[in-house]
Amino acid sequence: MSSEESSRSSRSPAETDAATAGRPPLRSLLFVPGTRTDWLPKARAAGADAAILDLEDAVPAADKPAARAQVADAVARAAATPAEQTGRMALFVRVNPLDGWAAAEELRAVLTPGLAGIVLPKVRCAQDVRLADRLLGWCEQEQGLPPGRVALVPLLETARGLREAYDIARAASRIAYLGALTAPGGDAERAVGYRWSPEGTETVALRSRVLLDARAAGVPCPVSGLWTRIGDLPGLRAFAEQNRSLGYEGMMAIHPSHVPVINEVFSPGPAELARCAELIAAVEAAQGQGTGAVTFQGEMVDEAMARTARLVLERHRAQVRSCGGRGARSAEPGEGQ
Repeated sequence: MSSEESSRSSRSPAETDAATAGRPPLRSLLFVPGTRTDWLPKARAAGADAAILDLEDAVPAADKPAARAQVADAVARAAATPAEQTGRMALFVRVNPLDGWAAAEELRAVLTPGLAGIVLPKVRCAQDVRLADRLLGWCEQEQGLPPGRVALVPLLETARGLREAYDIARAASRIAYLGALTAPGGDAERAVGYRWSPEGTETVALRSRVLLDARAAGVPCPVSGLWTRIGDLPGLRAFAEQNRSLGYEGMMAIHPSHVPVINEVFSPGPAELARCAELIAAVEAAQGQGTGAVTFQGEMVDEAMARTARLVLERHRAQVRSCGGRGARSAEPGEGQ
């Protein structure tokens, strides 16, 4: 074990809890150009669980200083607005790569109490994350925020970054929502050299391996993406369902019309919730009679399956709480009756 890993693994439970508290499950994270913060109401209306105000690729170089000020103002206003008015939509900012003092000043400008997290592009290795973690810690101290309050979402857009996903994921306890983004023609395609297809078969192994790295590192709520064909909602649904089947919990999006589809795919439906509740009841009834396993709907189930079902219900409750019911696909079995 490296010294960095030893340091991270030796953190006390209290430190870990403080750093990872308040990381709600996010089904949809919608990119909004940093120059168009006036589009945030559209993101809320679409039902996005989070908006990512983009200061990187979506903003021309000449417009970045003005966009920085605009984004900082939007985040500050969000902190001063009651949750019932914001719809509880989390705000993230994608900053520019941390390759100079200008980028550090960008972090300082946007990190205010209304910020849920920083999306960090072009992450190559764990050292990039440790630098961002230290800078965020200084900004949090300056703002009087608890250490680790602001989440960090590293974007794995280089071959090295994708290869070292596990080390990157373990480099700071504030990391959340880490996953593989495989948009056509983007940085990842250029770095790896695959040829994108709507079916996504060429990146299934890549997305699966990064997801396993994220899970093994304990990263909460890994998300994937992106789907760039704005009008192709059936294609989006198929891609989202593939990511959900792999084990991702959400997706990043580039257009408001994609948000309802993504929210639906990454939310359990009424039938799934009802089955989970019934399975738990069947296993607990069998346990009460001294039996560890029971036949349920033609399958043999036991405590392991019951734990999985409980997790589905717990995540659904957390999802409903975090979005205040916005875009919630279904109610808890027995609720609202």
